[in-house]
Amino acid sequence: MARVSGCRSEEVASPTLPHARFSRTLSLMEVHFTPEQEAKLAQSAAQQGREPDELVQQVVARYFDEESRFVDAVRRGEEALQRGEYLTHEQVGQRLERFLQP
Repeated sequence: MARVSGCRSEEVASPTLPHARFSRTLSLMEVHFTPEQEAKLAQSAAQQGREPDELVQQVVARYFDEESRFVDAVRRGEEALQRGEYLTHEQVGQRLERFLQP
């Protein structure tokens, strides 16, 4: 299990525990990994001279950046298709052949 700081939650009173309250900003979040994943995470963090939680935060941030770029690229592709801007299968094959020629 890795703990990642920075998770946010609204303050909510617990109906079963009247004195318990959750903080607006939680300092920890639990993420469960298989033993193999946790070992790889620890090894990778150690090789980079970093803490595992720092590495997890960077990896998650990078994932969301990439996901956003991918979704944007798909949207642009769909818009181009709607405008009639596309290549047929044959045209793609011809371009690849020209590209791969020495």
